[in-house]
Amino acid sequence: MLTDEQRQTRDSWDHATRHHNSHKGDQVAFFMNGGDVLFPDELELLGDIANLKVVHLQCNAGQDTLGLSRRGAQVTGIDFSPEAIRFARELSRGCGIRAEFIEGEVMHWLTHSSPEAWDVVFASYGTIGWLPSTEAWARGVSRVLKPNGRLVLIEFHPLIWSFGKTGELTGDDYFANAPFVAPVQDYVADSGPALGAVGGSDSQNNEHPAVSWQHTLADVVTALSKTDLRIQQLREYPYSNGYRANPTLVRIPERRWAWPEGVARVPLMYGIEAKKPS
Repeated sequence: MLTDEQRQTRDSWDHATRHHNSHKGDQVAFFMNGGDVLFPDELELLGDIANLKVVHLQCNAGQDTLGLSRRGAQVTGIDFSPEAIRFARELSRGCGIRAEFIEGEVMHWLTHSSPEAWDVVFASYGTIGWLPSTEAWARGVSRVLKPNGRLVLIEFHPLIWSFGKTGELTGDDYFANAPFVAPVQDYVADSGPALGAVGGSDSQNNEHPAVSWQHTLADVVTALSKTDLRIQQLREYPYSNGYRANPTLVRIPERRWAWPEGVARVPLMYGIEAKKPS
């Protein structure tokens, strides 16, 4: 059962997801014509996933999930937004790419689903910040992974939120403990073709507040270290895939955004691969 905070956050995501997908045109045709939304960075961390059981946590509307299925995985996406899951199921049926989608709150699912059931747990781009506890999340990930199973997480670097709209350090406190309350923005419209927007994409207002949390990179790594998972690699990236996280970022090839030339680079994303012992 969802808390009041979770319900209002879900409502915000339902609203935002409808508008995000309204900017993307005919996505069934996109996938049927060979379209793909996954980036080289997560694919490199994932490696060969053919014939593996993969669960995609907080999968949103399922576009990345279908990309995993295309690469031979037996994949299931989990998300608490009814709008996202409805869209994902329709997209899967429409383009003929097989995947299972479950509507459910991710922490409840990690706590109550079958243990040691998955070869790979995958989470990507804007996931950790919607969960209050990295330690509970890490324990849940370990619980559902098979022995020798792997977590692959690729996420926006928490430092990114500390930069204000002019690129100076006037944004959110990196070490903030209190939750943030703000609507989910129409970041697809703001990011344009880098996130699949086609044609005119006016940003849509969202009046439903959502609750999120700041987790430092150290928080995530420490949470994983308190489980039986062993970190195989930790990477940082000087660009943002798809999402224009700050107005000062400039578009670079491969649907990415980076700091302008002449600005000292700091990381915009990080990636973690962690493995459960046999």
